[in-house]
Amino acid sequence: MPTKIDMARFAKFCKDMGFIFQSSEIYGGINGFWDYGPLGVELKRNVKEAWWQDMVRNPPPGPDGKEIRMVGLDCSIIMNPKVWVASGHVGAFADPTRKCPGCGKFTRADQLWPVLAECDWMNSLIQEFTPVTGQYDTARLMKWAKGKGQKLAPNLALVRNPEVTLSWLATRVNGQPDAPPTLQEFAQYIATEQLHQTGLQDPCPACGAPLGPAKPVSLMFESHAGLEQTEDSKVYLRPETAQGIFANYRNVLDSTRLKLPFGVAQVGKAFRNEVTPRNFTFRSREFEQMEIEFFCHPDESMTWYEYWRDLRKKWYSTLGVRSENLVPREQGADELAFYSKGTTDIEYLFPFSPDPQELEGVAHRGAYDLTQHATHSGMGEKFMYFDEERWNADSAGRSTNSFKEWMKTNPPAAEVAKYQFTPHVIEPSAGADRFTLAVLCEAYTVETVPGKDGGPGEERTVMRFHPRLAPVKCAVFPLVNKDGMPEKALELYRSLKPHVNVFFDDKGAVGRRYRRQDEAGTPFCVTIDGDTMKDDTVTVRDRDTLKQERVPMSQVRAVIEKVLTPGA
Repeated sequence: MPTKIDMARFAKFCKDMGFIFQSSEIYGGINGFWDYGPLGVELKRNVKEAWWQDMVRNPPPGPDGKEIRMVGLDCSIIMNPKVWVASGHVGAFADPTRKCPGCGKFTRADQLWPVLAECDWMNSLIQEFTPVTGQYDTARLMKWAKGKGQKLAPNLALVRNPEVTLSWLATRVNGQPDAPPTLQEFAQYIATEQLHQTGLQDPCPACGAPLGPAKPVSLMFESHAGLEQTEDSKVYLRPETAQGIFANYRNVLDSTRLKLPFGVAQVGKAFRNEVTPRNFTFRSREFEQMEIEFFCHPDESMTWYEYWRDLRKKWYSTLGVRSENLVPREQGADELAFYSKGTTDIEYLFPFSPDPQELEGVAHRGAYDLTQHATHSGMGEKFMYFDEERWNADSAGRSTNSFKEWMKTNPPAAEVAKYQFTPHVIEPSAGADRFTLAVLCEAYTVETVPGKDGGPGEERTVMRFHPRLAPVKCAVFPLVNKDGMPEKALELYRSLKPHVNVFFDDKGAVGRRYRRQDEAGTPFCVTIDGDTMKDDTVTVRDRDTLKQERVPMSQVRAVIEKVLTPGA
């Protein structure tokens, strides 16, 4: 299980340190949108660069031991709306949503109970009973209903008619002392005026009123391109980056010398009008994806699916995420999209939830997307792949070397499929923001370190980032601001700047400077002291072990770069 974190304290820490800010906070913010501060932008950039380096520039060999061919794209956020018709988003990309007739707010029908458990009135109400024993203090509940309940949930049945609710509660507890009502049973009951008249209903997380029926609501943000806002000028902010890759599949083939199998990667913004954005940055309305569409022969697609599934599971662990917090889950047959031949959700145990939450999906999408775009665009066979190498290898015994002429002989479909086919696609789709949040949660540590000379310990907050992801790789300090130490420290600082993100600090006691860098997650602190002026050696302090090692100043860069090497 993940270490429990006070999320309110954690969010404040992230703000105070410059990792994450609420978007447009000076105007009250806007739900589902976040800004990355000076440290946060470096952290997220390092996440994306590590992914690009390990998956695109230098992926490990494939299951056949051969090098994997990968290229990148950077597609526009706004595309022709026909793209989203072909992909199915216009017709089916919607969440089941329930509107509250009391306050007018919306709640996703499939996420009601997680949202309810986090809402203000439910958290306040939980304090009125002891879940371990199931003993409800009716006097306290009555006081809550007439006090906090009036402010937090004025439409709740417990607030409107507390006597009826408390009567049911007493009967339920006294009649079944070994089986007190669960939180969900209690919440369902208190949403009603009279259990015997209205039955169980689901309460609104905002005001407690019974929610209305579920209806689908589109998750796509709409806009208009052009001078007039008409139906013909309607466009969408992309809800995913994948469709830009599919739409450019033919362009990639025509402009490169790529042969199957190959992958096309993209990192970019996506937008979804989430009904209930929550859990800090986890469920946001603007986010960034890191996606690969890997095109391969249908006969080899399951092998490639297993390859990418296993590779992506392993990648997170190489960047400091503990294996016990990673929970890969193969989707059951009832969960798979109708076109999918297999999907693995790589999930992480975030501290805000008892259940694992998705970081990435690795999906076998078959030929669905290319077939859809081939049909809707009118491109037809141009979206198919012709295996020229295999055609030439099998040329012996044929009367012609021309594939088009051979097709005029009406060969069997199975024979044609050996040479011309629609590739299958394996899609590893990761969330840059979700992984950044997981990295922050994983790194966040409050601990007690030994005091000086056997004295009482001191509490420190330290961000134990993997060095490749740490926003700042090294901090350089002069021990004191005299005797040539500041000048020597600046010399080292300037020599490291072209190679890594390094920080210079000469303010305050060196111990406090160490603590500031611990909170920023800086792996190394280098101190220039009196001995440096004699023998050109410096003290290198390790963030995690607190050990200090004396090394020549000329070797500091090598010490840092050694831990930044992938696989180190």
